[in-house]
Amino acid sequence: MRHFLTLKDYTKEEILEILELASKIKLETKNKVFKDYMPKQTLGMIFEKSSTRTRVSFETGIYQLGGVGLFLSSNDIQLGRGEPMSDTSRVISRMVDMVMIRTFEQTKINEFAKHSKVPVINGLTNEYHPVQLMADYMTIQEAGLEKDLVVAYVGDGNNLAHSWLMLASKLGFELRIATPKGYEVQQNILDDAKEFAKESGAKIIIGNDPIDAIEGSTVVTTDTWVSMGQEDEKEKRLKDFDGYIVDNKMMSRAKENAIFLHCLPAYRGYEVSEEVIESEQSLVFQEAENRLHAQKGVMVWLDRQLKK
Repeated sequence: MRHFLTLKDYTKEEILEILELASKIKLETKNKVFKDYMPKQTLGMIFEKSSTRTRVSFETGIYQLGGVGLFLSSNDIQLGRGEPMSDTSRVISRMVDMVMIRTFEQTKINEFAKHSKVPVINGLTNEYHPVQLMADYMTIQEAGLEKDLVVAYVGDGNNLAHSWLMLASKLGFELRIATPKGYEVQQNILDDAKEFAKESGAKIIIGNDPIDAIEGSTVVTTDTWVSMGQEDEKEKRLKDFDGYIVDNKMMSRAKENAIFLHCLPAYRGYEVSEEVIESEQSLVFQEAENRLHAQKGVMVWLDRQLKK
């Protein structure tokens, strides 16, 4: 049984194979060709954390593949009343063909997958956001920037930063992460990335200076400084992240053909300026659309693995 819980579980070849499939399905979609890759299949979508893009992209995606999405919030299922994750998994996975979970701790989704009879996809956890990185790299491919790729991630050492570490270390490109002191990536995840990088040849640079990270990069990316569940830390975080806004001055240090990415929602004037997100370098809305197509690639790939 293959699940999609974190990119650390995937080889370079598998990641690129999924993206190739996603690009093929996207082209078909743009030409109004909707093939029933997953006819009459049901995707159970469990949301302990709410989301606009994740729900719309997965629900639309499974529909375009010939199936149907079933939205389940924590208020709709027994998880919200204390049922063990293992029990929820053993029940739901007997009724649907695939499950997507957007939750808090990675241990929760790992536990669900351990007991599931069907493939499980990570729609986001506190530690990882792998489906977002598939959309990000798909956008990079479409921009023709895969060769000599240098990605600068500026901001919080959160689940996005962790997922960038996994993608870079698997595919073998240069990744520079700049965070304020006290907001660095988790050491165990960095250690994993460094081990994978030994095989792929990836170059991983961790620091605290955003200018150093962006200098000569081909992709500049960031994320919100105040993630869901951190609202009570907002005032402190805004002070700690002073100087980390990606504005025109920062973008000018990247290569002339560099692009800007953001997983959205973006808080303009905080992690990114209005001018940058609305600039020609910004591909954030193409990136957002690619969540739909990249996730279709993931679902179809997992379904094919199951039937082998």
